[in-house]
Amino acid sequence: MGMTPMMQQFLSVKENYKDCILFFRIGDFYEMFFEDAETASRELELVLTGKDCGLSKRAPMCGVPHHAYAIYASKLISKGYKVAIAEQLEDPALTKGLVKRDVIKVLTPGTYTDSSFLEDTKNNYIMSIYIGNDKAAMCFADISTGEFKCTETDYDPDLIYNEISKFSPKEILIQNTADLKLIKNMKERFSVSYTELEDKYFDEFAESNLKTQFSNYAEINMNSLLKSCANGLLRYIMDTQKIMLTHLDELEYYNVIDFLSIDLNSRRNLELTETLRDKSKKGSLLWVLDKTSTAMGARQLRKWVEQPLIEENKIKNRLDAVEELVNSVNAHEDLKEALKQIYDIERLAGKISSKSVNAKELLSLKSSIQNLPTIKQLMAQFKSNFLMNMEKNLDDLKDIYLLLDSAILSNPSLSVKEGNIIKDGYDPKVDELRLAKAHGKEWIASLETKEKDETGIKSLKVGYNKVFGYYIEVTRSNLNLVPEGRYIRKQTLANCERYITPELKEMEEKILGAEEKLIALEYDIFVKVRDEIEKQIDRIKLAAKILSKIDCISSFAQVARENNYCKPVIKNHGEIKIKEGRHPVVEKVIPHGTFVSNDTEMDTKENMLMLITGPNMAGKSTYMRQVALIALMAQMGSFVPASEAEISICDKIFTRIGASDDLAAGKSTFMVEMWEVSNILKNATNNSLILLDEVGRGTSTYDGLSIAWSVIEYICTNKKMKCKTLFATHYHELTKLEGIVDGLKNYSIAVKKVDDDIIFLRKIIKGGADESYGIEVAKIAGIPDDVIIRAREILKELESNNKSEIAADKIVNSVEPQKPKIAKKEQSKLQIDFNDIERDNLIKELKNTEILEMNPIECMNKLYAFIKQAKDMD
Repeated sequence: MGMTPMMQQFLSVKENYKDCILFFRIGDFYEMFFEDAETASRELELVLTGKDCGLSKRAPMCGVPHHAYAIYASKLISKGYKVAIAEQLEDPALTKGLVKRDVIKVLTPGTYTDSSFLEDTKNNYIMSIYIGNDKAAMCFADISTGEFKCTETDYDPDLIYNEISKFSPKEILIQNTADLKLIKNMKERFSVSYTELEDKYFDEFAESNLKTQFSNYAEINMNSLLKSCANGLLRYIMDTQKIMLTHLDELEYYNVIDFLSIDLNSRRNLELTETLRDKSKKGSLLWVLDKTSTAMGARQLRKWVEQPLIEENKIKNRLDAVEELVNSVNAHEDLKEALKQIYDIERLAGKISSKSVNAKELLSLKSSIQNLPTIKQLMAQFKSNFLMNMEKNLDDLKDIYLLLDSAILSNPSLSVKEGNIIKDGYDPKVDELRLAKAHGKEWIASLETKEKDETGIKSLKVGYNKVFGYYIEVTRSNLNLVPEGRYIRKQTLANCERYITPELKEMEEKILGAEEKLIALEYDIFVKVRDEIEKQIDRIKLAAKILSKIDCISSFAQVARENNYCKPVIKNHGEIKIKEGRHPVVEKVIPHGTFVSNDTEMDTKENMLMLITGPNMAGKSTYMRQVALIALMAQMGSFVPASEAEISICDKIFTRIGASDDLAAGKSTFMVEMWEVSNILKNATNNSLILLDEVGRGTSTYDGLSIAWSVIEYICTNKKMKCKTLFATHYHELTKLEGIVDGLKNYSIAVKKVDDDIIFLRKIIKGGADESYGIEVAKIAGIPDDVIIRAREILKELESNNKSEIAADKIVNSVEPQKPKIAKKEQSKLQIDFNDIERDNLIKELKNTEILEMNPIECMNKLYAFIKQAKDMD
C-alpha cells in the first residue's frame, strides 16, 4: 500500500524546506504532519492526532485555523523555529482532483514582520557573516524598516562579537566552513537563531541582483568578500519573502571606527540598553533618555545609544539642536505634540513594499502625512544647523496624501478582500455597482411588506444565508395561505418552510453579482493605489528617517530640562572635567535629591589614572560608571547630568567591573577577569577611557597585588596607551605609587566612622583610604554578631604581626626609568622578608607556570603541589 497522493505532495514540498515546520493548507486549516506535527504540538500545546497516509501507521498530525495562523507562527518563531507557509494555489471548488500547493513565504526570526512579533521600539535585524583571507565581512538588514548595512574588519572574533552585541540580531547566517570555535562561542554567547550555509550559497548569487536591489550600489566600493556577504543575506531574504522588496533599496556602508567603540563586556557593565540583572530596559541608560514620541524615534535613539559619535562637528551639531529646544519651551512642546500624531511610517513603508498593507494602515500613513506641514512650520523657526537641515529635507508628501484622501474610505474594512475600502466618487464603476447593490437591498427590504399584504401572512419573513441566498420564510400554521405556483419551495425546517419566487431569484442574482464584482473591483483599485505609493517608497523612508532624528533631539531636550542636565563642551585635548557629576540612572531610582554629586578631572598627563580606594558599597563603582556614562552621553549629542562638563572625545571605552565566570567555556571568575584586562591592555589607545574595578582580587593577595601594580605601571608608562583610567582597588599598598608612577593620583570615598559603625558620605576626595572597613560593611549586611566580633579579633592579630606589607621599594626601584627612592624610615614600614631561598624558588615556579596551556585536572594537580610546597616551608 503506497502513500496517498496528498501525503506525497506534502513530502515533496517538505523536501525543499527541511529546516522548517511546514504549515500545509488544507481547507480552513494549516495542517502539520510527522515530525513537524510532533514538534508543533509540543511547542504550541496542540492536540496530536493522526491521519491515514497510506502506510500501516497513521501519520502524526496537528493543525491550526488558517485565519489565526500568525499567532501560532509567532510562538514558534520566538522559540527559534522557521515556519514555511504552503498555500493552496488553486480554488478547491473549481479544481478536480488534488489541489496544487506550494510555499508562498518562509517565516524566520530575522525576516518575520508580523506586528504581533515585532517590538515597536527595537529593530528586527538579520545578520550575515562571511570570513576569508583573514578578513570578516558583516551585513545587517531589517526588512520591516528597509535598512541594509555592511562593514568589513580584520578577522577578530571579539570584533564580530562586538557588532553582534551592538545590533542584537534575531538571526545570524554564516558559512558552515567558518571557524568551528567561532560558531561555538557565538552560540554560547548569543541566544539567537543560527543558519549555517554552504559557501556557494553566498558566492553563486549574481552581482546583478545587488545592482538591481540597491540604487546606490555603484557608489559603494565593495570587494569580493563584502559582495559575498551581502549576496548571501539578500538571497536569503528573497528566498524567504518570495518577492522583491522595493523598500530595501539603499546599501549603507559603515566603518566600525566611525563610532565610539564599546566592547561586549563594557556594554553589559554600563547597562546601556538593558540591565545586567533581568535584561530589562528599566534601569538602563536608554530608559532614562527615551522620551521619544514615535516608534521610529525610539529605534533611532537606541542606535544613538549603541553608536555614540566620534566626529566633533556632528556631536556639536546635535548639542546645539538640543540646546535650542531646551531654550524654546513652548515651541518644543508644540513639536512634541505634533510628533505624537505620527504613526510608524517606516514600518508602514515596509508593509507597502511586501504587499501586506491594509486600508486602515494606509489611513495611518495618510494621518501621519497630514501632520508633516505642521512639523515643517514648527521647525522653520529654529536656527541650529541640525534642525534647519532636517526642516529643509523633510518632504511633506502632499501628493501621497491627496491620493489616499481621495481613494480610501475613512472607515474601511480590515480585510482588503471584503470590499468597503474605496471612496465614493473615486471610480465611476465602483459607484455604479455600489448603487446597484444598495438599490437591490432596498427592494429586498420592501419585499417583506409587499408579500405580507398580498398573502395576509403577518409572520412572513424575508431572510438570507450564504448557502441558500435570499428566501421567504412561512411558519407551518400559515402554509395554507401560501400562493400556489408563484412560491417555489426551497427548504423544509422543523417549524417552517422556506420559498423563493422568480422575481426574488432575479433580484438576488443582480445584488450578489454586483457585490461580487464590487469586491473584486475595489481590491483591484486598492492594489493600484498601493503600487502607486510604492513608487514613492524612498521619499517615505527619507521622511521617516528625518522624523526619527528630530524625535531623538526632542527626547534629549526633554530629559535635559526635566533632570537639570548641562550642555557639555566638546574638545579634543584629552581632558575630562566634570563639575558636580551625577549617575543618570542611579539618581532616578533613589529618593529625589539624595544623590551625592562628584567632580572629576582627568587628562593624559598629570591626572591620567585615578586610584580610588575605600570600602565596598561606598560608591566607587557608581562613580566610575557615571564618568563613563557622562562621556558616552556627550558623544551621543545629549546634555549630561552635571553642572558643568568638558569632555574630550574618546575613541574607545573599556570596563572591567564586577565578578563573573564562564564555566561552560572552562573559565573561572579570575580567568574571565584576566581575559577582560588582557583585551583592554591590547586594544586601548591614548584616547581611550578605561574603568578597572578590583583587578587581581580573584587570586591570592600577593599575586593579585602584583598584577594590579603591574597593570597600573603598564597603563601609565606604555607609549601606546597612557590613557584616562579610573582604577578602584582594596590594595591600599598601591597608594604608595603616587609620586612614583607619573600621572597617578590617589582618591578615596569619604567615610565617617562612629564607634564600630560607618556612614558612607559618597564623596570622592583626594588622598587614599587608610582602611577598607570590610568588617563594618559585613555588619551592615547582617553577618551575625559573633562572626563580626571574632573577625575583629583576627584582624587585630594579623595587623599586629604586620604580615601583609610588601617590599615596595624593591619593586618600585626595578621600574625603568628609576624614581627617587623612598626614605629609609618609610622603607622599613613596607619591608617583607623575601630572602628565603625556598620561597624565591616557589615564586619563580609560579611565575613560569603557563596556566592557560593546562587543562582543569592539570591545574588542580599543580595547585595541590604548590600548596604542599608552601606547607613544607612552615
